[in-house]
Amino acid sequence: MQSGTEIVQPESIVNETLQLYPATTAVFNQFGIDACCGGAASISEAATRDGANPAELLAALNGAIGATPSNASNASNASNAA
Repeated sequence: MQSGTEIVQPESIVNETLQLYPATTAVFNQFGIDACCGGAASISEAATRDGANPAELLAALNGAIGATPSNASNASNASNAA
């Protein structure tokens, strides 16, 4: 088991993500992602299909499972602006 490597990716399948990380159910619902009939699609495809921002969806999904994205530029930019 490799800690920290099991984060949700754009290519991850909606239904597989739900099975692996039940905490993501609320996020998919919040973003209006169809996990019933459209659950066999990748997260990127589902976001585009259902009108959600793919980057925001991925950030929320990874946040729900406690994953930390490798790109922390937003936090860095926010502290530089202060």
